[in-house]
Amino acid sequence: MQTPAEIAVLWTAVFLGGVVSGFSGFAFSAAAGAILLHVFEPMAAVPLMMFCSIASQTMSLITVRRLIRWGELAPLLTGGTAGAAVSVPFMAAIEARSFRIGFGICLAGYALYMLLRSPARVPLHAVHSATHSVIGFIAGAVGGLTAMPGALLVVWCELRGLSKENQRALVQPFIIAIQVFAIGLFCFQPGAIGLDLFQRLVVALPAVGLGTFIGTSMFAKVNDRIFRYSALLIILASGCLMVFSRTP
Repeated sequence: MQTPAEIAVLWTAVFLGGVVSGFSGFAFSAAAGAILLHVFEPMAAVPLMMFCSIASQTMSLITVRRLIRWGELAPLLTGGTAGAAVSVPFMAAIEARSFRIGFGICLAGYALYMLLRSPARVPLHAVHSATHSVIGFIAGAVGGLTAMPGALLVVWCELRGLSKENQRALVQPFIIAIQVFAIGLFCFQPGAIGLDLFQRLVVALPAVGLGTFIGTSMFAKVNDRIFRYSALLIILASGCLMVFSRTP
């Protein structure tokens, strides 16, 4: 059973994660993990963040559900599940802290670069389905180690200059699918899925729902330009949090 202090920390973390995820369509784990990883062990925090992220993504997906292009999403998911399948079972064999720091530096550097230049656009017809599969594979592999499968996909959408709605219509279903798949893989990791996880999840879900509702309401009130800069700032913050937060 959690202490009042642990419950307060858990509520704060997942509420902030819900606000960020509801607004941007990604980065739940970046916001929540910056707090949770200072309180819980990574093997306890990561599956919890995945469950909460799935709940948040499912709630906010309603805003863009009609824009989902399954033909474009399919190769991303194919590559993403393969990437997660590779990374999750070998998590214990990889020096995850060094990986996360390196990935965080890349994210922060990319965000700073993109904030200082005009958005680039790759025409849709120039993108082969194999390219989507490769992007999905890398994103899925990264997600298995960082609980952030959407970060790299957001970078890909930004490079292509997608609107905020079209970006979310790709990123959110991808995050949900990869995290559900990763949770299935975690079931085979000793100690990753247990009673404590579900007790914390029951406590956390109301705060996740409230934060997601607030974030989704904010999303509806911004234009593409504001959303672009907000998403890049979230990527920058996510990269910095990966570098400076306590990780395995």
